[in-house]
Amino acid sequence: MSERDPLRREEEAPQAPEPYTPATPVKRAMAWIGLVYMVILVGLSTYFYFTGTGLYNLAPLLAVPGLAGLGAVSLLSWRTTGRPGKGAALLLAALCWGAALYSLPLGVAGLLSNFGG
Repeated sequence: MSERDPLRREEEAPQAPEPYTPATPVKRAMAWIGLVYMVILVGLSTYFYFTGTGLYNLAPLLAVPGLAGLGAVSLLSWRTTGRPGKGAALLLAALCWGAALYSLPLGVAGLLSNFGG
């Protein structure tokens, strides 16, 4: 009688591999938003390590990718699932993109205030 390893799974009948299912457009948009934030965080930490000083007044600038991404996600969600509804999706996208356009110059001014004399 052979001993069985309790951690080893029993051999199962070979199954066909599951077909490839690409990510939804909403998941891809969220991944791009995360990628942008990771690039920003790497840039901020690299700046700190090379200069020994931090960058301040960046809150409006750091909100821009999230606001732009939320507007895109609302439209993509409406196009793929039909929710939150056409009017609500368009309104949310317009509000988010308007807020992003409003905070972009504020964030650039805050970023430049770190380098002023």
